[in-house]
Amino acid sequence: MLKKQAQEEGKKDKNGKPKVNADPNVQVYTLEITGRNLLIGASIFIYLSYFFFMSSNDSDSQEISFQQFRTDYLDKNLVAKLVVVNDSYAEVILNQNGKQQTHSDGLWFGIGSVESFEHNLARAQDDRGISEDFRVPVLYTRKTNWTSTVLNILPTGLLLVFMYFMFKSSVPSGKGGIFGMSKNTARKFNPETDVKVKFEDVAGLGEAKEEVMEFVKFLKNPKKYEDLGAKIPRGAILSGPPGTGKTLIAKATAGEAGVPFYSCSGSDFYQMFVGVGASKVRDLFKMARENAPCIVFVDEIDAIGKSRSSGGARGNDERESTLNQLLVEMDGFTASDHIVVLAGTNRVDVLDSALMRPGRFDRHIQIDKPELEGRKEIFNVHLKKLTLSPTIDKDLSGRLSTLTPGFSGADIANVCNEAALTAARMEAEFVELVHFELAIERVIGGIEKKSKVLNEQERRVVAYHEAGHAVCGWYLKYADPLLKVSIIPRGRGALGYAQYLPPDIYLMSAKQLEDRMTMALGGRMSEELHFASVTSGASDDFKKVTNMATAMVTQLGMSKKVGYVNYESTDSDDLTKPFSEETASIIDEEVRRIINMCRERCLAMLKDKSTEVALVAEELLAKEVITREDMIRLLGKRPFPERNDAFDKYLEKRDATESQEK
Repeated sequence: MLKKQAQEEGKKDKNGKPKVNADPNVQVYTLEITGRNLLIGASIFIYLSYFFFMSSNDSDSQEISFQQFRTDYLDKNLVAKLVVVNDSYAEVILNQNGKQQTHSDGLWFGIGSVESFEHNLARAQDDRGISEDFRVPVLYTRKTNWTSTVLNILPTGLLLVFMYFMFKSSVPSGKGGIFGMSKNTARKFNPETDVKVKFEDVAGLGEAKEEVMEFVKFLKNPKKYEDLGAKIPRGAILSGPPGTGKTLIAKATAGEAGVPFYSCSGSDFYQMFVGVGASKVRDLFKMARENAPCIVFVDEIDAIGKSRSSGGARGNDERESTLNQLLVEMDGFTASDHIVVLAGTNRVDVLDSALMRPGRFDRHIQIDKPELEGRKEIFNVHLKKLTLSPTIDKDLSGRLSTLTPGFSGADIANVCNEAALTAARMEAEFVELVHFELAIERVIGGIEKKSKVLNEQERRVVAYHEAGHAVCGWYLKYADPLLKVSIIPRGRGALGYAQYLPPDIYLMSAKQLEDRMTMALGGRMSEELHFASVTSGASDDFKKVTNMATAMVTQLGMSKKVGYVNYESTDSDDLTKPFSEETASIIDEEVRRIINMCRERCLAMLKDKSTEVALVAEELLAKEVITREDMIRLLGKRPFPERNDAFDKYLEKRDATESQEK
């Protein structure tokens, strides 16, 4: 590769001193030779040399047939002798008379086999009556064709060289190229320069921080615990849904402890060759012991830690040998190692029991999605990075946390980023509350499909469908609070969109589940009441209703006929039903009974509230989007107090900024 150097370098001699009469117009180029360029150049040179050699040989030698040899040369007494080379072809050596008459040299022909050649040559000379003493002499020799030999081994050599450079480029510097493929690829973070995350930077994970704080205290002052005879847990599993901050809290642990932090993924140990993964595990823990005290974090450990009985692998495969080596390394720790192993996964149920036992991963830290106060803390962290309007709601984080139930930390970061992008797209100077609301709608329901234009009949069907949901939820005690209803198509295939705010609850009664199923059936029942034919728009509603009813019967013990049993299958490889055909028939009957009961209840409510359904549907057709305030104006306040305290605390307030937005 050619690199153009600076003009000043062209003015210097080989000793680095400036030249006296250097021409400023002269451009100096240097050739940078790398292994890959050398490989390509050598290949081109060898192939060009071969073709040149073959073309030059073709001009000096000529292949003839045996019949041509006999007719044109042997019968005319122009042959001095024959030389059989490598039992494969015969070179024709002409006598002086033959050279003068033909002016050709380097003749040869293929012989097939030595026996056939000798037989044909003898018969040709017998036909001419040549005696034994005057026959053409035949010599046998062997020659080595170095060009052919090189070309035979050249593809193999080029393949080996290519593999060498491929492995060298795929392995980080200092790992030894192809000979270092068994080295671990864990990335080391230096506590002084790399790990800057502290616990104060991690919001919404109070309980998890308390759990891992014990690891931090041990790594900072291990003697305090050892003097009392205590042993710190050697490892902890950080489990939870995606985006809840498992990797972040592991890095914050390293930042607080001020020790080296080794980060790698479980898939880094899974290799094509058996034994390489286990070698990488050994190398990782050897490096950790040399740099103790330290923290080793293995993200997505389920890639190698799946249960050996149900992980789908059979025999001595690479994943199983890697897992065995990991078990040995963790069990081989001593109290003086001062090494803590953290592992993250969202599939803790598939991990091998030997990996989860005390002495390896002693602690199981569950990191769930944040609740209201946790979401508020996370919003406070991300809102600091945004340019907010001076007149925005002072308790913006509380309002946004109420609008985002069930969001993880990653979802909240995405909402804040989408709000800033929306503000920039709308040419706004500051990020306003309306930008956050649009961002939340986009994260939940997808982008508005402005190109998807519904005809008037389809708009009426969608409006009455959504009105059925809204009215049922408004008059059902245990339904979630309604915030907004829209009939604008969105990116996730939804022709209508309703935003509810469920509270953070942990127990669901049978009455609450029935109210939710009744509200989910409100869309289809409204279509049946107001149109001659129903549509396919309720398929997702039926899926939700069926799942809830099935869970009530098979898992939650809410069916008297089935009883207090749980038929949920825990083994992913078990393709058989955990109940008999008779029980399956009873389960089907109970699921249908519950759904039909909710259907009759929903149908009766919508018939009784037909005027309210029409009011809401016509309002949707006129405005396309209606809010909770519109519902209160049309139907009056809900006859039940809200079960979500945060709803009244944050959403019932209307400051001057919101009034201006309206």
